[in-house]
Amino acid sequence: MGCETIIRFMKNKSLVCWLSLLGGPLGLARFYMFGLRDSTAWALLFMSLLGVYGFERAQSFGLDDPLSWWLVPLLGVSIAASALHTIYWGLMSASRWNTSYNNGADEEAASGHTGWLTVIALVLSLMLGTTALLSSLAYGFQRYFESQIEEAQKLSQ
Repeated sequence: MGCETIIRFMKNKSLVCWLSLLGGPLGLARFYMFGLRDSTAWALLFMSLLGVYGFERAQSFGLDDPLSWWLVPLLGVSIAASALHTIYWGLMSASRWNTSYNNGADEEAASGHTGWLTVIALVLSLMLGTTALLSSLAYGFQRYFESQIEEAQKLSQ
């Protein structure tokens, strides 16, 4: 009668890490953590879509398309940013996690603990983020320098 039951939605660290690892470039983890008004999540989604569009352009117009050189690395940057979010959240202590993201919960609540699933997500995010960032940068720089060499050869003839 005078008691009111409050149902609280606890944010789980392992779930957030896996959302960030698997759907981070789409902003899924950030949308889960901060809602649909999170501008960083929308920026990740936009960068990922531009990167995919860059791949489509490279496939349609060939590797000599200068716009694809700028767009493809955006996908790699988006994946790397998601990997950094995974690492940031995964390495956070349980007390800090619960204080920051589970207001009113006990500092040592289970939702903030780091388990094996979180550790596996951290290791995979290190591998995936590093590979994506270095690959996309190598692609962009290689295409740029090849175009510069071609232009120099045209000028020298």
